[in-house]
Amino acid sequence: MARAIEAAGRLPARSRDPGFPTLLNIIMAQQLSTASAGAIWGRLEAAADPMTPSALLKIHPRRLRTIGLSRQKALYARELAKALEARHLDLDALPAMDDEAVIAALTAVKGIGRWTAEIYLLFSLGRPDVMPADDLALQVAAQRIKGLDARPKARELRAMAEAWHPWRSVAARVLWHYYKIVPI
Repeated sequence: MARAIEAAGRLPARSRDPGFPTLLNIIMAQQLSTASAGAIWGRLEAAADPMTPSALLKIHPRRLRTIGLSRQKALYARELAKALEARHLDLDALPAMDDEAVIAALTAVKGIGRWTAEIYLLFSLGRPDVMPADDLALQVAAQRIKGLDARPKARELRAMAEAWHPWRSVAARVLWHYYKIVPI
């Protein structure tokens, strides 16, 4: 980690406000470039102003597709909004829950997986000990930093990250920063 920090430099501050817009943005931006995600998010914000579950549910799924959401992401966005509207998910209750309980509550919503829940824990709830080991960039950065022949699988990265407990969130941020800044 010391080599990674030395090579990549100071970590930028990264946090996001907890709530529906952030969680929706995490879902919507998965597997997209930053530029693509930003453009789609801008169109989505314009269509659902203010960005609330009820405003999103008023947008027809076909319209969500023309905004740029895939059929699957449009479904997941609507599932999140429905869960919040029906009070099956209470985002305000999450800060008082432990990490695994938050993950369980979030992943109970169709379309939210462990990675999404961990990203929300790390960046929106500010949890100090989260390692989103399914993240490809984290795996590649760990491979490069450790000089491994192969990219570690999520299970292997989780095991590796035990050494960084109780500050795995900081380690994840260092790995992301290293991935972004230091060329291959």
